[in-house]
Amino acid sequence: MKRQNHTKIVATLGPSSSTPELIEALFLAGVDMFRLNFSHGVHEEHRERYEIIRVLEKKAGRPIAILADLQGPKLRVGTFADGPIQLKARQSFRLDLDKKPGDGRRVNLPHKEIFQALGKGSELLLNDGRIRLKVSECGADYAETKVMVGGALSDRKGVNVPGVVLPLSPLTAKDRKDLAFALDLGVDWIGLSFVQRPQDITDARKLIAGRAAICAKLEKPAAVECLNEIVALTDSVMVARGDLGVELPPEDVPVLQKRMIRACREYGRPVIVATQMLESMIDAPTPTRAEASDVATAVYDGADAVMLSAETAAGKYPVQAAAMMDRIIGRVEKDPFYWNFIEADRVAPEATSADAISAAARQVAQTLSAKAVVTYTTSGSTSLRIARERPQVPILSLTPKVETARRLAIVWGVHSVHTADARSFDDMEMKASAAALANNCAKHDDRIVITAGVPFGTPGATNVLRIARVRKN
Repeated sequence: MKRQNHTKIVATLGPSSSTPELIEALFLAGVDMFRLNFSHGVHEEHRERYEIIRVLEKKAGRPIAILADLQGPKLRVGTFADGPIQLKARQSFRLDLDKKPGDGRRVNLPHKEIFQALGKGSELLLNDGRIRLKVSECGADYAETKVMVGGALSDRKGVNVPGVVLPLSPLTAKDRKDLAFALDLGVDWIGLSFVQRPQDITDARKLIAGRAAICAKLEKPAAVECLNEIVALTDSVMVARGDLGVELPPEDVPVLQKRMIRACREYGRPVIVATQMLESMIDAPTPTRAEASDVATAVYDGADAVMLSAETAAGKYPVQAAAMMDRIIGRVEKDPFYWNFIEADRVAPEATSADAISAAARQVAQTLSAKAVVTYTTSGSTSLRIARERPQVPILSLTPKVETARRLAIVWGVHSVHTADARSFDDMEMKASAAALANNCAKHDDRIVITAGVPFGTPGATNVLRIARVRKN
């Protein structure tokens, strides 16, 4: 079962999409990766969804990627003695470590790390940015602030500290338990929230120890300051526009989205654009025109994937949302201007034999009107290099490792096939032909372009480019 579109779809599972029938319907509507959101639900619910997906994978005969998205630190105020309060502009308001319930003059902020990082003039955003405070005085256990923008504040509302790198690990005690569970389950990707610095990726990689790939969620302005270093260290990136939009002006988010996508293209890292893409479809069967345009923009920019969150997890129309996203992607990719944009934004290959062969494979496929580029890969790096070139034909990725096949399911244009490695040049052509025929990428006697590494089965040794005719066994 080969997708017609190059850009992939990620769907979040939740109360609206947990049955085998609904998960299969989402897959048939175009979903390539399912997201298990560990901010909600219990382990047993995630296990059930994981097992449903793996059964579906066998039935469909196509690798499906699973992302375990860790919650990360959640910074929140404490509780109030007499219910919600109303903060007014220019009034004073104190945040401290005192656990007593708050009132109109103060509230508990149970995060000493925030007080360690604050200074006079620092800003705090409460309740998804609706309330803005400015620090006038602070110490190790308190902060006196002046209300710049007021509003209603109730128990346990979120706190954001823009422009400050907090001395916090992205992995809380809960996250470490969730991570261990997800790795034992066998997920393909780990979504790492609250990434602020390159060291966060390094620390997480030590814990994961190669058992899954890392998707760095870029939702903190601090991460933007070291964007290239983070992208170089991670395996993929999620442009998490929700939290990013709380701490930054709304007009900055589209610019940063394009910058992040470009950085991922340069480093050959898959990039997912997420948050509020078809938000109105939580309650309505069709999106707004602005939402359709938002999805289209991410596709035009060259994103590997676009993501549905509450639309599929808790919405009334989960399957319709996935189908709508699939239709938008398909319409954009049929637009001649789409390929003009892709061509204009092409990334120059690095001075390596693998990159040279990948660039040549795209060019040869285009010149000869080949029907597919077939890659033999163990680690996935060969397929990632080809995808970085953005060929107009399908990328048929053959790998002996099912883990690699699943991880590549989220990569632009890649159709993963789990198969035995080639043993000789003749076997290489025969397996490539069989895969191209079986997956409706080509017909008998069509041209295909093959890349591989010799000796066969050697990871990271792409050094062969071969033009072949599809032949029947």
